[in-house]
Amino acid sequence: MAKNSVAGLLTSVDDLFSTQESRDEAKLERVINLPPGEISDFPNHPFKVRMDEEMQQMAESVKEHGVLVPALVREKPGGGYEMVAGHRRKRAAELAELPEIPCIVRNLTDDEAIIVMVDSNLQREKILPSEKAFAYKMRLEAMERKQGQRNDLTSANDLQKLAKRQTSRDKVAEKAGKSHETIRLYIRLTYLLPEILDMVDDGKIALRPAVELSYLVEQEQHFLLDTMFSEDCTPSHAQAIKMRKFSQEGKLNPDVILSIMQEEKPNQKEQIKIPKERISRYFAPGTPAQKIEDTIIKALELYRKRQRSMER
Repeated sequence: MAKNSVAGLLTSVDDLFSTQESRDEAKLERVINLPPGEISDFPNHPFKVRMDEEMQQMAESVKEHGVLVPALVREKPGGGYEMVAGHRRKRAAELAELPEIPCIVRNLTDDEAIIVMVDSNLQREKILPSEKAFAYKMRLEAMERKQGQRNDLTSANDLQKLAKRQTSRDKVAEKAGKSHETIRLYIRLTYLLPEILDMVDDGKIALRPAVELSYLVEQEQHFLLDTMFSEDCTPSHAQAIKMRKFSQEGKLNPDVILSIMQEEKPNQKEQIKIPKERISRYFAPGTPAQKIEDTIIKALELYRKRQRSMER
């Protein structure tokens, strides 16, 4: 008898002598204790486990009280367990040198696990733009696979495609408490080089200019990265829009990038500020700021003329 036939026969015998109740029980979730080192991380987990002060405090709490809220894991096809929700608790337990942590074992498909993993982490207070970007993308792709859809993740121009995917993206937006457009913008960040995305996480580049830069091809982004390092600056929204336009025309090169980056930004112009309380007595309440500025300039011009006349 062939090896496959024997395996099939054994499976049939197992099914024959097992009850429906026992088979149903095998699918139910249960709580067990597992060593943290035996739980593998979720593949391409978008949320970073940072070794910051908050993690140190969490580790101290876990060391004193244990892990109070069980992590969520699923069994891997080849054996062992995979973390779905609880990566930070696992790390805190490792730092606290706990031998085991409580875990809920739940039977989940790949896409179900992705959705649960993203939704559980989106409840956190502090989430980096890069974490949101990849989390939204993973959840949207998982939902669309479940619905049998396959559309461009970031195109907002094709109304037909947008109509087909409206339900999935709206569900992601509703779950995250964000607008449909915000979800699209964050997903665009996944097209940035990791080094540029790090700048977005660090607050050096805002969301809007980062989205514009995401349309640059990889080589153009490398050119931009080199320029940012050499000039010690980052692009404004207006500069990012210019670069995207040149890129679409096939004209973006290192020289063009340098020229754009060397343009003076409005917030880089030297400004003189006068405390309001020092000049408020000279103007009626509610006087527009522009009128105040114009009046001061005229007064200075008159003063300058008087000074010149006195010098003659």
